[in-house]
Amino acid sequence: MGGPPTIAFFPEASFGAALNCVGIARALRDKGARPVFICHAGFSGVFSEYGFQEHHLPASDTTAPETYWQDFISRHLPHFDLAPIDQIETYVAPTWEAIVDTAVEAEAPLFALLQRLRPDAVVVDNVVMFPAIARAGIPWVRVVSCAETELPDANVPPYLSGLKAGDAAGRAAFDARYQSVIGPIHARYNQFRARHGLPGLPPAQFLETSPWHNLLLAPSILRRDRAAPLDPALFTYLEGCVRQEAPFDVPDFARKAGPLVYVSFGSLGAMDTSLIQRLIAAFAEFPARFLVNVGGFRDAYRAVPDNVILERWFPQPSVVAKADLFIHHGGNNSFCEALYSGVPSIIMPYCWDGHDNARRAVETGTGYMLQRSDWAPEDLHKTIRTALDDLGMGDRLKANGRDMAAFSGVDLAAEKILAVARQREMPSVRGSTRMLRETWKP
Repeated sequence: MGGPPTIAFFPEASFGAALNCVGIARALRDKGARPVFICHAGFSGVFSEYGFQEHHLPASDTTAPETYWQDFISRHLPHFDLAPIDQIETYVAPTWEAIVDTAVEAEAPLFALLQRLRPDAVVVDNVVMFPAIARAGIPWVRVVSCAETELPDANVPPYLSGLKAGDAAGRAAFDARYQSVIGPIHARYNQFRARHGLPGLPPAQFLETSPWHNLLLAPSILRRDRAAPLDPALFTYLEGCVRQEAPFDVPDFARKAGPLVYVSFGSLGAMDTSLIQRLIAAFAEFPARFLVNVGGFRDAYRAVPDNVILERWFPQPSVVAKADLFIHHGGNNSFCEALYSGVPSIIMPYCWDGHDNARRAVETGTGYMLQRSDWAPEDLHKTIRTALDDLGMGDRLKANGRDMAAFSGVDLAAEKILAVARQREMPSVRGSTRMLRETWKP
């Protein structure tokens, strides 16, 4: 008692969630809190590099988590050419199976770690609930760093569907197929919850609403018109949640002229070297400069045009701020970073909520969507030119970016988390599982 509050972050094993939490943790540290990170062994060093203490969960086998997911994505690359509804059996179901396996394996060591740390609050940025968190007797905050579709509503298209708003027939078809395929996985997950004293969740839901507080990244420009509006006492929209990175100096290109385009498909999307090779070949014929994030696969690229620079890693928020266009996979953090900097997006989705964000970009006039594999160089060139020349979109995005920067989502998130940390009793609100049941519509 009396010392700075300890806030334990537990992001999923992905760099999007991890770095989103880093931004919030920095704001908490500036406010006098003591953020620490609980992470899988494969993320060792990611958070300590930013000056945060790490507590590692033991690996269940000799395969590091990042290697496991790289192997997983590699096996599923052919499925990313499928429509979202056709990915349910081929990619979504195996992914949920793997996620549930991770929760089961982490349960005992996570519970023991939480009992040892006894933080004042836990911040969960994930898509699945770990029962250890709910039964630890510690207030917890949920962060929704995927698309807003993760929270179900009758007016919001199904999560991972990539459907247009108001597509009733598409929704019915997607929901029926999703429930049929995911049902056995969900039943196994609910049995796991029951073994640890937690009630079951509604069909296809793997993470309940926190009874303390819930944070959403979705900025106003993307906001959904919900049939059941979210209770502002329990839900806060952060208008994005963009971290600050080291300043970035644009390198010298052999070909000097042209707008600057940044290209990144995330740490796992970088594995699709054949797609990136096609893009690089097409970039050679377009009058622009391209910075391309290729992750750990730099050696896969030999001849590189003089208007393209490849790197294993970029300080992404700092690069996007200097770019004229951002080509990405539709990850929610990438999309929010583009909006924060007032930069148009071309989204080439391949899985998960990238489909939802690509559709929403088109619906809201904040970006363009291009299918991952079904394009010719002239299609790509036309889309890039259209995005760069769309002055109306550019003006709206710049105005929106100024609003998002003034809002300071990381500071608001820190304030909400500190308010939860000061609580010692379960809030007198409806049970979180009941809340989720009330918002779910078959």
